[in-house]
Amino acid sequence: MDRIAVDHRVMGGMPCIQGTRIPVSMIVGRIAEGASESEVLEDYPQLTPDDIHAALRYAAAVLDQRELPLQSAA
Repeated sequence: MDRIAVDHRVMGGMPCIQGTRIPVSMIVGRIAEGASESEVLEDYPQLTPDDIHAALRYAAAVLDQRELPLQSAA
């Protein structure tokens, strides 16, 4: 995942797209809210489609490594 960087001096150590201050969480959040890849690229022209795909792959890999608590549906 060479497009993702974690540096404690950049965005408090949040995973970001290499060479930017754009957190992976922002990209994943925008996609989850319904933004298209084109909309994200329009809002952040320094990104490439490969950056967006890398962010999604990174998020998936992190989730595969963790057990996240889910709230029960009451």
